[in-house]
Amino acid sequence: MAVDFAAAIGAKLSAIACEARIAVPGSFLASAFLDVPAMADAEAKKGRMQADALLASFQAAAEKQGVFEERIFERCLTSELSGRLVEYARLRDLTIIAVENNEFADQSNAEALIFESGHPVLMIPRTMPKPFALKKVTVAWDFSRPAARAVADALPLLAMARLVHVVTVVDEKRIGTTRSGPELAKHLARHGVEVILETVEAAGRSIGETLESCARSHESDLLVMGAYGHSRLREFVLGGATRSMMFQPPLPVLLSH
Repeated sequence: MAVDFAAAIGAKLSAIACEARIAVPGSFLASAFLDVPAMADAEAKKGRMQADALLASFQAAAEKQGVFEERIFERCLTSELSGRLVEYARLRDLTIIAVENNEFADQSNAEALIFESGHPVLMIPRTMPKPFALKKVTVAWDFSRPAARAVADALPLLAMARLVHVVTVVDEKRIGTTRSGPELAKHLARHGVEVILETVEAAGRSIGETLESCARSHESDLLVMGAYGHSRLREFVLGGATRSMMFQPPLPVLLSH
């Protein structure tokens, strides 16, 4: 899917795989009954072989489509993994994450990329019924800072699309102005984007369910939305729509914060 996406927009792809090692503290009991360091080394070797195979498979697919840029292999502790991924993401235009079984391998990695990289993140379902084509896009718009950031980050993609639906859910929360939709349409039109404005009612549905319904009715290839989250007593709390699209995206979803 990532290869199809890059081919559709004329981009190059880099892939990163990490050998994440667990720090093994010394223990009298561990050394007496189990060779913990040897077990950790064996698991690391297994992970390294899997990573090498995945990177080789990626390179072959990307080269076939003419979108290969580089493959990156990193070694770090599991506690360092999120930070290492963010470091690379800050130097790329977009980070793509494939999601399967309603979860990312480590939730903290996905959250870190979205909220700390300073760049958009594309969440894609692991399996897609057809190759990606950028024809129709749905934009979730509520006149918020994250929504404005998402539109700005996605503007090159919106300009490539044939049609963009700008959707505002009117009964989910208070919108600060009634002019934001028409003004956004004017702004996008200046960039050559054909826009249809739409207001919908959640009617008891969650915002995520409402946006998913809209995207499906539009037969959209991509959903663009702002990512919401805040820190509460050192625990990161995601907005409901952000969480649903992060861990169970119904279609490719571009998230920006």
